[in-house]
Amino acid sequence: MVKILEKIFGTRNERELKRLFSIVEEINSFEPEISKFSDEKLKAKTEEFRERLSKGSSLDDLLTEAFATVREVAKRTLGMRHFDVQLVGGVVLHEGKIAEMKTGEGKTLVATLAAYLNALEGKGVHVVTVNDYLARRDVQWMGPVYNFLGLNVGVIQPDASFIYDPGYRTSDKRFDRLRPCSKKEAYLADITYGTNNEFGFDYLRDNMRYSIDELCQRELNYAIVDEVDSILIDEARTPLIISGPSEESTDIYYSVNRIIKYLKPEEDFKLDEKLKTVVLTEQGSRKAEKLLGIDNLYDTVNIQIVHHINQAIRAHYFFKKDVDYVVKDGKIVIVDEFTGRLLSGRRWSDGLHQAIEAKEGLKIEAENQTLATITFQNYFRMYKKLAGMTGTADTEASEFAEIYNLEVVVIPTHKPMTRQDYPDGVYKTEKAKYEAVVKEIEECYKIGRPVLVGTTSIEKSELISKMLKKKGIPHSVLNAKYHDKEAEIIAQAGRIGSVTIATNMAGRGTDILLGGNPEFLAREMLNGKNYTEEEFKEALKKAKEICEKEHEKVVSLGGLHIIGTERHESRRVDNQLRGRAGRQGDPGSSKFYLSLEDELLRLFGGEKLQSLMHFLKIDDDTPIENKMVSKAIENAQKKVEAHNFDIRKHLLKYDDVMNSQRKEIYAFRKEVLESDSTKEKVFELLEIEIDELVEFYLFQEEQGIQKLQEQIKGRFDVDLDLENKSKDEIKEYIIEKLKETYEQKESKVGSQLMRDIEKMVFLHVIDTKWKEHLLGIDHLKEGIGLRGYAQRDPLVEYKKEAFALFEEISRNIVSDILTRLFKIQVKEETQVKVAQRHRTVRNNGDGSSQPIEKPKKIGRNDPCPCGSGKKYKKCCGKNV
Repeated sequence: MVKILEKIFGTRNERELKRLFSIVEEINSFEPEISKFSDEKLKAKTEEFRERLSKGSSLDDLLTEAFATVREVAKRTLGMRHFDVQLVGGVVLHEGKIAEMKTGEGKTLVATLAAYLNALEGKGVHVVTVNDYLARRDVQWMGPVYNFLGLNVGVIQPDASFIYDPGYRTSDKRFDRLRPCSKKEAYLADITYGTNNEFGFDYLRDNMRYSIDELCQRELNYAIVDEVDSILIDEARTPLIISGPSEESTDIYYSVNRIIKYLKPEEDFKLDEKLKTVVLTEQGSRKAEKLLGIDNLYDTVNIQIVHHINQAIRAHYFFKKDVDYVVKDGKIVIVDEFTGRLLSGRRWSDGLHQAIEAKEGLKIEAENQTLATITFQNYFRMYKKLAGMTGTADTEASEFAEIYNLEVVVIPTHKPMTRQDYPDGVYKTEKAKYEAVVKEIEECYKIGRPVLVGTTSIEKSELISKMLKKKGIPHSVLNAKYHDKEAEIIAQAGRIGSVTIATNMAGRGTDILLGGNPEFLAREMLNGKNYTEEEFKEALKKAKEICEKEHEKVVSLGGLHIIGTERHESRRVDNQLRGRAGRQGDPGSSKFYLSLEDELLRLFGGEKLQSLMHFLKIDDDTPIENKMVSKAIENAQKKVEAHNFDIRKHLLKYDDVMNSQRKEIYAFRKEVLESDSTKEKVFELLEIEIDELVEFYLFQEEQGIQKLQEQIKGRFDVDLDLENKSKDEIKEYIIEKLKETYEQKESKVGSQLMRDIEKMVFLHVIDTKWKEHLLGIDHLKEGIGLRGYAQRDPLVEYKKEAFALFEEISRNIVSDILTRLFKIQVKEETQVKVAQRHRTVRNNGDGSSQPIEKPKKIGRNDPCPCGSGKKYKKCCGKNV
């Protein structure tokens, strides 16, 4: 019935495209008039649009004219005119949806339309890319469009930030026209480019700042996420974590690692390859106890050792060198399983990273404790409006709708797709598969046809590289070890006779042009020397001639041929590899080579194919090429995708609990940070605290008043007589006396200094207690799964206990803040000025600074001026 209705009325996507193309017709109607505008008149459109917004127009009202303006500017500054399908993509992005556009359809240019329109409101637009190179490149490339229209555009990087400035020139082409600036300035730009990691970490860092001036991000307004499936789906399983070292000794990791070689799979432990879990058997537990010299592995004092043994087994059996990680400069560097890139600075949590360090015989870095964390799912859901673009999103449309409330619109290509996708070839053994792959590469190389070979790991790419070297076939290898050169390698992958091996092609962001990329070829011809603008123009002219000739030859050979050496667990990653050929109507072809020893086939349905090949007496060198086989593989991928979706949903359900708590803590923290005076907040908390104390102690019949008096004396250092008063009178009397005491302290210390101390105490207590809460939540998560054995839902139990923990931490925050503030040791004002840390300069608000009296330095071992009784280095000076 669904199929019949779709034939009559068209699919939802077809109906949506019909609506969008009607908007495009309206955009096109402006072109004849706008194309006649002078540059000055065109530039003035930005102010005109902003004025119309201020008078009540909406962004939707401006869309058609604004898009026509951007298209005209792109023609004049970049020599690029947006195609109609790119305008469709721009409308989809503006409407807060996902635009699925095939590789080579110009998504970078599409983003300028929605980014410009939404930047007119002045609330900030974030364009999110998958790596730092693309963020810089896109700003340099699209910067002239924004600059022409009077918008400033910034780019954030882990170690530097920049503003696009056409007048800023440098011989280092990577940073040409990128003027260094503060991260805050880059965020204050109309449009800011950066990676998902950097945006997420900056959000967490902002919520750890101690001064309002240090905050970088504005309110999260509108984001366009490039390679949206890679960022919001593939990376959603791994939360962003800012952590600090804990006190635990690292010796245990070496001790446990030494015993792993004596433990045997199946006998001593069971492995689940699909879930990547480990369970010690009874025999394995006894053997581990003997090897480690422990009486009882499951005694409460040893329970953490069981966890370390499990992680060590996982490190040895599930995490492979040059596949999941590389050893670089004596450190373990994680390899991104989806993009093949090195994730420098990232560490596996829960002791796994240390277990791998021990396995490789490296120095173990101390276990880290979580200080701040958030998932990409919850970070990106905070944006007022979210949009994305990618070549492959439709297979995950239901997940985008369920998790992010994002609709996917599949946009047709500018020119018809002519790529030929051959059926998969399935071989009995991995050896036979790779021999067939090398044979096909050799055949293409002999006639000069370019080949792009996709692998799923560094190990596999280097294996093919060795085989090609034996055959004398020159080739380029692109994997995590060489990803600094990825743009150059990919850009030239379409040249005659080129053979390129790449590990996972997700989000490379560089088009493969048949015949080669003239810009990269020109730089190659100049051999990296410092060259003038004129020298580059001359080299570019020659490079264009060479590339045009090569283009014709490559087209006559059938275009770029894609070889996949293994099916990925996600269909999207396979489609990303395929999508590298056949861009913009170019010819091309693709074929995947598989073996029954491949992980995906081995875990999902490989036995059936094995018995079929055995029954048909098929030898090792003969592949099965059959639609049924391809269907079976696709079904296996769907199973894995569904499993991974469940993992992400599971992670999100748990993180949603933390997210509501995180929002509450961060909102409270921000309120304190932005407040000019926290005195009212102190008195507000004081009333809440006294109300609770009175209710609690007077509820006890025996000695309630006496215990309440002791509590007030201990907490606030104030003696009170509470006899012969009603409950309400007692509350009123205590609050009045404590406020009087506080006012007296303030009069001695000075109002401004008291406000500084208040803010410092508030922030320090919030951060300390939140850190403790995160540690408690980590421990809670570790053991909550065991509740399932008692027929209780672990998620329900987690929500209940996490709520109880948060209630406790909230009470402790209030209690600690008040106790510290009332126990401040009041001295003469000149002495107490030492508490004014970081206040050597006061900003006048006009950009100028005026020096003020430099306070006396607090010694690290001096008592903390906040009155906690701790040493300064252990208290408010901890983060100094």
